[in-house]
Amino acid sequence: MNKRELLDRFARNGDQRLLLARVLDQQQRAEQRGVPTHTGFLSPAEQAQSADILMAAAPRQGILFGGYPEAERKLWAFLPDWMEEETWQMGEDCPVCALEVKVPREADLSHRDYLGSLMGLGLTREKLGDILLTEGGAQILVLREALPILLSQWEKAGRYPVRLRELPLEGLTPAPGEVKQVRATVATQRLDAVLAAGFSIPRSRAAELIRAGRVMVNHRPCEKGDKALGAGDVLTCRGLGKCVLTQVGGTSRHGRTIVELERYI
Repeated sequence: MNKRELLDRFARNGDQRLLLARVLDQQQRAEQRGVPTHTGFLSPAEQAQSADILMAAAPRQGILFGGYPEAERKLWAFLPDWMEEETWQMGEDCPVCALEVKVPREADLSHRDYLGSLMGLGLTREKLGDILLTEGGAQILVLREALPILLSQWEKAGRYPVRLRELPLEGLTPAPGEVKQVRATVATQRLDAVLAAGFSIPRSRAAELIRAGRVMVNHRPCEKGDKALGAGDVLTCRGLGKCVLTQVGGTSRHGRTIVELERYI
């Protein structure tokens, strides 16, 4: 299929078509010119959407990279045949870099505070990766092209002054996300039943959220409450958060399926 046919098949709306077109452009540029290329940072949903079209257009091409293995926001990198991934990550062609931010001891800034301050500088979201909160500040993943703007123009986060320095990627210290272990029984491994168990809501409410288009499975929209789930599936619900179906066990004395989930809090 050519580019237009691929976009017609995979894009669900105008915004998605624009995103997928940019991803394909970078993949084709790397292939035709023999140089490394990359996209901006993408959300997990955008990563899933673009992975589908890349699988059809260029199987086994493209690397998702966000600066550290567990990164949520990642970019697609496309490398020429002569370049190894490890060499790329350690060299000047790698577009991902990190910034260490220190704020006064009394500051109690949130992820939203840092993000708002950064976007107030005119940076778009695709220039910014994960924001890792640390004691006394934060570590921020950014595109290398945006680093000079931050170092020269970023003076405050909220009402607090910031002290900045570039941080090697190996110096990142991501904290594991806080999760709540949920063990429950469900009548079936359908999406509506597992969603209800994971977020401790009535199954009827779960069905309403699914029909309203607020639920994603593995970062892809899903409006089918009867979709069968398995271990490893990631559920996200706008307004409720994220949970992962970690294990499907045996059956209870009443014939219900035992499931275990991790809910991010």
